[in-house]
Amino acid sequence: MRAIPAWWERLPRDTRDSLFLLGVITAVMAPHASHLPLWATALTGLVLLWRGQIAWRQQPLPSRWWLLGIALIYAALTWLTFRTLVGREAGITLLTVLMALKTMELRARRDAFVVFFLGFFLVLTQFLFSQSLLTAAGALLSLWGLLAAVVLAQMPTGVPSIAIAARRAAGTTALGLPVMVLLFVLFPRIAPLWGVPTESIGKTGLSNQMEFGAMSEIANDDSIAMRLKFDGAVPPPDQRYFRGPVLTRFDGKTWRAPDARSSQSWLRSRDELRTSGPALAYEVTVEPLRIPVLPLLEMSPGGPGTELQLQDQPDLTVTRGPELQWVSNRPITERLRLTATAHLGWRAGLSLNRLQQAKALELPPGGNPRSVAWARELAAQPRFASLAPGPRAEAIAAALLDHVRSNDFIYTLSPGRYGEESPHVIDEFWLDRRLGFCEHFASAFVVLMRATGVPARIVTGFQGWDAEPQDGYLIVRNANAHAWAEYWVDGKGWLRSDPTAAVAPNRVIQGLALQPQPGVLGQFNPTLWRAMRGGWEAINNRWQQVVLNYSRQNQFDLLKRMGFERPDWTGLGQALAGVILVFALASMAWIRWNSRPHDAWSRQRARIAAQLARAGVTLPPHEGPAAWARALRRQHGQKAEPAAQWLEKLERSRYAADAPVPAWGEFHLAARMLRG
Repeated sequence: MRAIPAWWERLPRDTRDSLFLLGVITAVMAPHASHLPLWATALTGLVLLWRGQIAWRQQPLPSRWWLLGIALIYAALTWLTFRTLVGREAGITLLTVLMALKTMELRARRDAFVVFFLGFFLVLTQFLFSQSLLTAAGALLSLWGLLAAVVLAQMPTGVPSIAIAARRAAGTTALGLPVMVLLFVLFPRIAPLWGVPTESIGKTGLSNQMEFGAMSEIANDDSIAMRLKFDGAVPPPDQRYFRGPVLTRFDGKTWRAPDARSSQSWLRSRDELRTSGPALAYEVTVEPLRIPVLPLLEMSPGGPGTELQLQDQPDLTVTRGPELQWVSNRPITERLRLTATAHLGWRAGLSLNRLQQAKALELPPGGNPRSVAWARELAAQPRFASLAPGPRAEAIAAALLDHVRSNDFIYTLSPGRYGEESPHVIDEFWLDRRLGFCEHFASAFVVLMRATGVPARIVTGFQGWDAEPQDGYLIVRNANAHAWAEYWVDGKGWLRSDPTAAVAPNRVIQGLALQPQPGVLGQFNPTLWRAMRGGWEAINNRWQQVVLNYSRQNQFDLLKRMGFERPDWTGLGQALAGVILVFALASMAWIRWNSRPHDAWSRQRARIAAQLARAGVTLPPHEGPAAWARALRRQHGQKAEPAAQWLEKLERSRYAADAPVPAWGEFHLAARMLRG
């Protein structure tokens, strides 16, 4: 069976090479399709198809006036889309479409080389959007294709096989890989030169606000949010809460975080923290987030204003917020790895003044009247009337949880839309439909607690992780996104209460998040799907930990193993210079060795030429022994006869059948006679 179709082999070389180059360019541009405007992708595809038709039919290329007009249209559309012609998105859009137009000018080899180098640069720009393992593998294949096209361009005569060009390109790439690896290991990580976004921010994720349906949207995203590795003991399932945004403002439908820029920001409580018990140390790798909040395991030590120490992130600061969430100075748009500690025993916000309590009791005027009335009727029952404020708050919280357990509430990812028939969403959920996800239960709990006079708020983040570790790491997914409640008790501070645990204990106790509907393979064979997903995520995690998270500290640790007592930038430069020197010497040695003859016949000819050169005789290197013999007789007469006869014997031994090989010692003596 033929690997290459016969029609492909019959194509003229110019047509074949042009189609191959267009295919490589398409592969280089394809990863950018999701980043480019739709018009740019469509017009670029049309230009490449047009160029392919020209190559197939061997038609003349369009005039440059046509190309100039199309380029102006591209520039105008780029300006209208981005309002600029510079920057990442606009620049890559222009680069892509202009590269496609450049294929219309392939009239000489220099035009092809312009396309090649544009292609190399376009491959590099893929890493501005993603540095995943798939992106790296695709970039390597694109690089191989471009190098194969370069090799073809360097073979102007005949019809060289593309397979041969591809093999030579692969060999060239393999020779460069050791240099690439060593430069990666030793090249100084200098921000911002080295810092580029590792991933674009996800479409779903935690937010500084929450409305009905928000968490269920995140829970349908099964991608990884965090990876954890504990140094010792692992917290029990009901203590696996990762604190994210704290939401205190409610307008009847949407919960929002406090506004730090508000004129009333001084009313925000600064929850002083007291931790107890042993510290659990762990390493966490956080995927890019949409918000400037870092979710860490409750409860990390440090009161409001404490700054978290981060390595290799000079432009990122993470500070403890008033509600004990970790707030960064900007959204965390790159993968972040750090070590942290957490205490399972903690108390926060032991004292709130009256104004701060009032802020934590606010409800929208006239909102959810039936639920508010229900809560106040509950709080007026005799069993609560005789209790002090602290025990009363805890008893009301317990009563609300008992109500959830004893009634027909249902925990589901698909509760339907709330608020379409009535703006009172809590009434609709708590008293009518009783279908909801974690945000429904947490929202209702906080509203009802506030209606009874107990300060309360919502905390969002993650809860639990996968049952099985991957590559030694515990996996927290976006599907583990969660919302729970905190209510305030005088003398005890803020207490966590998770109403979801009352309706779906497995969600909290076992960390089992509701799973979205699987794909075709997941429905056909769930076990195979989980195994494939776990294997890929383990490989991808290894790539992230070894390659993407390779940092300046890793370089200094390597220098220590190499014998540097105090590794610093100077030592790193010395190591890099030493490696470059070794490679330069090795390259020189290889070039020298490669320039010498390696087969037996060539080595013998070189030895003969060296002996004759000592005698002052220089003969043309392209001639054979018989021609050398005739030249010796012409130049030296009878004196050169022994050497000439030996050379003729060597010629016969090379080409005549059964001719003996003359002894080297005879020629050595004959050459000495020439010198005498």
